[in-house]
Amino acid sequence: MSKTIKGYSKLSKEEKIDWLVKNYLNDDRSIKSEIMSYWHEDNAVQNRFDEFSENTLTNFYMPFGVAPNFLINGKTYCIPMVIEESSVVAAMSKSGKFWQDKGGFKTEVISTTKIGQVHFSFFGDKALLKSYFPSLKAQLLEGGKYLTVNMDSRGGGVLDIELVDLTEKEDGYFQLKVSFETCDSMGANFINTVLEEYANLLKEIICTENGFTEKVSIIMSIVSNYTPDCLVRAWVECKVEELGEVSGISAADFAQKFKMGVRIAEVDPHRAATHNKGIYNGVDAVIIATGNDFRAVEACGHVYAAKDGHYGSLSHCSVENGIFKFWIDLPLAVGTVGGLTQLHPMVKHSHEILGNPEAKALMEICAVAGLAQNFAALRALTTVGIQQGHMKMHLLNILNYMEATNQEKDYALTYFIDKIVSYTTVRVMLDQYRSVHKTAK
Repeated sequence: MSKTIKGYSKLSKEEKIDWLVKNYLNDDRSIKSEIMSYWHEDNAVQNRFDEFSENTLTNFYMPFGVAPNFLINGKTYCIPMVIEESSVVAAMSKSGKFWQDKGGFKTEVISTTKIGQVHFSFFGDKALLKSYFPSLKAQLLEGGKYLTVNMDSRGGGVLDIELVDLTEKEDGYFQLKVSFETCDSMGANFINTVLEEYANLLKEIICTENGFTEKVSIIMSIVSNYTPDCLVRAWVECKVEELGEVSGISAADFAQKFKMGVRIAEVDPHRAATHNKGIYNGVDAVIIATGNDFRAVEACGHVYAAKDGHYGSLSHCSVENGIFKFWIDLPLAVGTVGGLTQLHPMVKHSHEILGNPEAKALMEICAVAGLAQNFAALRALTTVGIQQGHMKMHLLNILNYMEATNQEKDYALTYFIDKIVSYTTVRVMLDQYRSVHKTAK
């Protein structure tokens, strides 16, 4: 029987669920009830959620938590995080507390420029195109002014337009590389709208201008998610002795071992991938909580990690003249207006928790989250190992998977205080407990 369907998007939400259950979920009506049980009880709120995406059936819940005690530039923050991995929130919180009495985290927004590109083909006189470009640029800026006037009034808008010749890589291939300042907006829609207008103007101007015998062919116009000039730096530093003894390791030895842990990620791409993933455990959780695009942010970061022709660590460490310093430079294009920031109730609360920050401040907070998470991971890796804390935090997940009762959970939390947690050890413990207490599942 065919499982294809025409006009699925035109069905009601319940009809969509019925079709899905019948064709892909063994016609189990209890599953339909389960899917519908996650609908918001307020119809107005649910309708808003439904309109965020396409073919929505229900809501997919993710834990919303906070990491308190973050001292950033002298101000204390409680950082909202949306992530399913409990060890990340625990590690973040631990880092915040660790650095709170050592001066906290410091940050600096280095630049906030974003990039968009009009990709086009031109097989005519390159020299003529390049010599004419100053006039073309002026006409583009003037022709698109009606789209940028509001952004201009807020201190943003189009910063520059460059003509990029890439014909050595691909015959006839040119770009208009456009630099933008979008203030507190992430700005993707604004940028794309302006780019498409520039593409139309480019085609029209070259077609009508005397001297050009070849037309321009527009390939596409699109914002770039690689924003190396939208950059923020976060760092921590203290005297080496202020690090204190860490899991039985002296402060001096820990500092050197930690530094080597970072250095390995700088030179080895295999380690760097996991190292940087850990950074985005922290960054993404805040990005999602604040209604920003974690996919764009992370894609940008990984390209930035390879900007020197070698994929390496996004964070760095030095131990010089008795000072331990750990820092990160992250390209981060985020927004605090537009998108979901005023539509999703929990996103609104996230911004309220952070004091309704401007985009620059949110960049700083996200960078701190990445650095804090990275510090916690490296601290564990270079001392007791990652699994001790990681698996302890996953103990409840394992117990729930094994359908442990509340009494069994209480026993397990005490039992595993000084023992290794794994699926096998938890299963053995439960079997033994149930054998004694006659509560086998």
